[in-house]
This record gives sequence, C-alpha cells and structure tokens, in this order.
Amino acid sequence: MHFEEIYNMSQKIKKNVQKVIVGKGEVIDLMLIAIISSGHILLEDVPGTGKTLLAKSMASSIDSNFKRIQFTPDLLPSDLTGINYFNQKHSEFQFREGPIFTNILLADEINRATPRTQSSLLESMEERQATIDGETMQIDSPFMVIATQNPIETQGTFPLPEAQLDRFLIKIDMGYPTTNEGIEILTRFKDDNPLDILKPVVSREDVIRAQNSYSKVFVSDDVLEYIVRIGEASRKHAEVILGISPRGTQALLKTASVYAILQGRDYVLPDDVKAMCPPVLSHRLMLRRATHIGRDYIKSVLNEIIKDVPVPSEEGLIKDEVDNE
Repeated sequence: MHFEEIYNMSQKIKKNVQKVIVGKGEVIDLMLIAIISSGHILLEDVPGTGKTLLAKSMASSIDSNFKRIQFTPDLLPSDLTGINYFNQKHSEFQFREGPIFTNILLADEINRATPRTQSSLLESMEERQATIDGETMQIDSPFMVIATQNPIETQGTFPLPEAQLDRFLIKIDMGYPTTNEGIEILTRFKDDNPLDILKPVVSREDVIRAQNSYSKVFVSDDVLEYIVRIGEASRKHAEVILGISPRGTQALLKTASVYAILQGRDYVLPDDVKAMCPPVLSHRLMLRRATHIGRDYIKSVLNEIIKDVPVPSEEGLIKDEVDNE
C-alpha cells in the first residue's frame, strides 16, 4: 500500500469514528498510529470519559471483531484464552475459545486482575498467539489489545509490572471534554446512540496492507541516531531508575514513521519523534519519586531528557534524503 493510500485510509477512519466520538482528534490519531504499527494501547483515565465507546467505534470502522472482558480479581487466565471441555454428546474434547481470539480486545480495568491473569496476556500481545493445554493457536490479524485502567482508584488493584507496561506501544490519556464538546455529546446521544448505525469504511485487509507498508517510510541515519540518543539520555537522567529499553526505541521509530505518514510525508523528521515521545515513553520510565505525584512530573522529566539531546540539523536530513533517492 502506498503512503498516500495509508493517509487517505486513516482520514476516512478518523472521520467515521468522529460520527460517534466528539472531538478527541489527537486521541483518535494515536489509536490509528497504534493500529497501523501493530501495537497495543493503554488507555488511562477516570470512568465515563468514552474509553469503551472509542474502542468500539474504531472496531466498527475497520470491520473488525470486537470483544470486551471486565478484569476482576477472580478472573482466570483460561477466562481469557479459552478451555478444552468434554462434549458428552460427541464424546470428545472440544475447544471453546476465549475473548483473546478477536481483532480488537478491550481489557477493561486491567489492573484489577491478579498478576497471573495479567501475565496471560503477554504471550498474546507479543507473539499474536495463545497456548492452551500445550497447544499453540494463532490469533488472526489485525490484533490489538486496548487495556484501560483508572489512575485514581488504587484499592483492590494490582499495578502492572514494567515488563507488561513495556508491551504497550502507547499510553493515551482521554481527558474531559470542553464545554462545547460536552454540549455536543448531550445533543448527539439525546435520542439515539450513533454507534448503533456506524458502518465500516475500510476492510481488515486494508489495515493489514497498511501494517505491512508503513515501515518503508524513509528514516535518515541522523534521525535513527537521535532516537537512540533519547533512549540513552533517559538512562542517565538523575530522576530515572529505569530508562528506555531497545524495545522502547523501536516503538518510537515505528510510531514516528506512521505519524509522518499522517502528516502527509514519506520521511521522518525529528519533530515527528518529539511528538511521539510522550505517548510512547511516559509509561516506560521508572522514576525515583512515586508516580502518583502526577503526570506533570513525568512530563517534566521527559521534557528534560528530550531537551538534553541535540536535534539533527535540517541540512543533514535533506542531504540524506537526496542520497536515498
């Protein structure tokens, strides 16, 4: 798929999702970036801000199967993956698949499940497969986990370990609507739910083609070095205990490539990398002070890290681009 086709496809999906979701253009863009990058999303915000509605609207727009599971302390790994049960009528064991076998899985309040159940998601998120009773089963593409968690309520929750947080490509904060958006929400949902009549605008095959094409975006050696140096700077910062891993820098490269396409370009600029740093890196940093101090603290540390890394010159990027041609 050509970059222009990916751009047009993204705009078509965004316009369709906004028939249901009021505003939130940047949030929708981030979700599109995650889908095209074949990544997973951690949606964090208080209840009632439209997290589930956004996930359902996106699934409907790309003609994908959608399943939702409410995470609770008594949820078992088999409740996610499925089980083999004995069918007395046929006198044989049969497999009943769990909600993990879908295209878009909404893992609602993921931090309310036990670490054992949380970890059962790891194989599926990383390998796109699930192992049940020793048998490995592939999950159809596209596959994306959208996990939600409430940052306010901590009682009865199990914080996600760093190994699992690192599996999420990006972290998105929904945020409250503005006054005008709030009025539009009341008006739009007053009589009917627009989600009920939302139709697909692209096929799953289109999404898969985009996933197989976005990486061909041109990235100069200077930009690659810029990404690596951001990762290195995060490991040296005084307020950081655990910095950005190589998986984190790979995520930054993937998302910056798709972000460039959504800006109408076929090459990546340092500004694309900067734009993707907050959603890609904020949940990957382990800071010395408790994270409940607030998001502003994490953002300030991240801004200091980015500020300390020299930005490649425009001349070098243009030269690399000409050489590539």
